[in-house]
Amino acid sequence: MSLQTSIYTQSIDTTQSNEKTEFYRGAKDAIPVMLGFIPFAMVLGASAVGAGFKWYELGLLTTTNLAGGSEFTVVSLWNNPLNIGLIVVMATLVNSRHIIMGANFSLLLKDMPRKKALALLFVMIDESWAMAVADAKQYNRTRLNVPYYLGVAGVLCLTWAVFTTLGAYFAPMIGDLKQYGMDMAFTAVFLVLLKGMWQGLKPAVPWLVSLAVAGVLHHTIDGAWYVAGGALAGVLCAFLMERE
Repeated sequence: MSLQTSIYTQSIDTTQSNEKTEFYRGAKDAIPVMLGFIPFAMVLGASAVGAGFKWYELGLLTTTNLAGGSEFTVVSLWNNPLNIGLIVVMATLVNSRHIIMGANFSLLLKDMPRKKALALLFVMIDESWAMAVADAKQYNRTRLNVPYYLGVAGVLCLTWAVFTTLGAYFAPMIGDLKQYGMDMAFTAVFLVLLKGMWQGLKPAVPWLVSLAVAGVLHHTIDGAWYVAGGALAGVLCAFLMERE
């Protein structure tokens, strides 16, 4: 083997080793969030069965959708008679945050082939996005640390899909998990993510406006219109603040 070939082989081995190290670092960092996912996923599974879903139907939904907020919206609106139009609109509005998240994430995907970028965006959930962006800021990176991101996303997406399905499958034996306070798991995870992304009060104003509007509508108007109202209020607030 020539010296040039030897150096090239060592370079490949080093790159692969670094990628494995970063992947495992991402998976390790995802463990605390994963532990919060498990009870919340079980709650969704049990709630879905109560709404009329079969365990395998919910498994298909959570494996292909990968957006817990919209899945809870679908389950909460899954009543007889079904209003498919309302369900589609509300799920779309809940997931519309991914437009802003994706725009922000695209800054880390510059010069990446489109097919690869789209594959990475498929597993861009709130937590994998937040952790990948935070990791880039911490290490002053201008490009996505793909192995780290895949480690985070792989652990979290797999956990979500598996435990929502298990929650639905074992729901008849477990009963209502909300009586144990397990529905608070998502709130706890969300607050932890917010703490890591906190940049001061001003950037959080649209979120607070969205929260206030959604809370008022939830207590004054029947149905899930508070989702649409809160989302639109937050977007409008952010737009007006940007123009100032």
